[in-house]
Formats: sequence, C-alpha cells, structure tokens
Amino acid sequence: MHYKIFLFLVFFISSELKSEIFADPGEMVAIKTSTCPGIKNKEVFFYTFNKIEYAIIPSPFSKNSRVMDTYCVPVKINKKDFGESRITILDVSKVNLSEEDSQRAYKESQLIRSSLNIYSTDIRPSLKFISPVDGIISSRYGKQRYINDQPRSPHLALDIAAAEGTKIIAPAPGKVILIGDFFYSGNYLILDHGFGLISSYSHMSKIHVQTDDYLNQGDVIGEVGSTGRVTGPHLHWSVYLGKHRINPESLLAENLFEKLFNWS
Repeated sequence: MHYKIFLFLVFFISSELKSEIFADPGEMVAIKTSTCPGIKNKEVFFYTFNKIEYAIIPSPFSKNSRVMDTYCVPVKINKKDFGESRITILDVSKVNLSEEDSQRAYKESQLIRSSLNIYSTDIRPSLKFISPVDGIISSRYGKQRYINDQPRSPHLALDIAAAEGTKIIAPAPGKVILIGDFFYSGNYLILDHGFGLISSYSHMSKIHVQTDDYLNQGDVIGEVGSTGRVTGPHLHWSVYLGKHRINPESLLAENLFEKLFNWS
C-alpha cells in the first residue's frame, strides 16, 4: 500500500514539474506556484488563470542563449536574431553629449531606475493590454541600434509612428508614478500596473495626467510628439517586468494566454 502511494506521488510530482522552460528574449514565463512554493516569497507578478495561481516572470533580453536558474524551474533563453536598426540624428549634440548634458542624462537615468524599483501591491495587474496608440510600428523590440553609424544598446522597446497630437491611452489600469522632461526621452511618463509590471511612454508632445493619478484602461495620458532625441513623431513604449524590459508586443498577442499557460 505504501509503495503504491509512493509511486503515485512520484508520478504526480513528475507530471507537475518541468525540467526546463524555453522562451525567447523579452517574453513572459508562467510558473505554477504550487510546484514552486518558495516563489511565493519573491517579489514577482502573481496571476490566477483557470483557478490556478502562477508566478509570471520575465525572460530577460540576451544576445546569446543562456539558462536562468533564479527560480525552481530553469528557464532557457533562446538565441534570437532581432536584426538591426539604423537611424540618423541630425542634431549631433544629442548623440555626442557635452559634459553638462551627460551629467543631466545620468541623473535622469538614476531617477528612472529608482522608479522602476517600485513593487506595489495595491494595484491588481492585468495581462489584457491594448495598444496605447494607433499608428505604424517603426522599430521593434530587440533590434541592435546604430545611431549615426555608432553602435548603441539594443532597442528594448516598441516604437509606434503616428502624427503629432495623436492620442496616447493607458494600455491597462495603472498609477502614474513619474512625469518629467528628460534629455533622451523628452516628455516622459511611467505607469505602475502593480507587482513589478511597469510601462513607460517617451517623446510625447503633451501629457494630460498628473503624478499619483489612477488610470483605467483607455484613459488618455498624452499625445504623440517628437520631444527628446528623435527622428520624427512617435511613441517609444517600454514595458518592464521584474525590472527587466520585456517585449511590449508579447502583451498584445491574441494567443497570449494560450502561449503563456500551455506549458503547464
């Protein structure tokens, strides 16, 4: 009798646990909290789907394949060629910075980083995002960026080109936690969606909300512009999960739930 119980437990545990999860850079990964009890003590995004609780974790951007073993289930990040993007900035002072501009940009980056460290639990996150603006995608996530033929960091955001003044809306419920006029990003805004899920919006011509405002999905937050370092009017949309930049398009995919939870 005890032997049969032992065999049942072995079968149950082996069917519940996965030896490895595969994901592309910038994707999200779902891990059942029931198979990884220790994850409940971590600052991650928890989501319930079909009455099963999952921890939603990021697959960080990586140029090469690697294994992330931060959690109880190893995540193998696939090697993926995202291509490259080359742009020309006519105002060279935005490319080769003066000492004053360099110091300003550094201070602003520190301010943004501190905002991204927020892990709030008063907002219940949603995975049902909508596009923040109607327009044409001009640059996708992951592309190796060259500015005036100088290699720069990969483009870990989604650029959507649209006419100046086009309305930008909140893609999901959230709280405004930072607004400013920044050297690179121009008129800039950060939304906290809760539990480490955060999004930011750059280069706006106008901002229609204030810090600490709580927004519903579809509320207007601003308008498309060309402030900061740009080649033309567009929205530079970034999404962060657990302080890692993920691919915004992954949140807009029609098969998001099927893809995210089918491994379990």
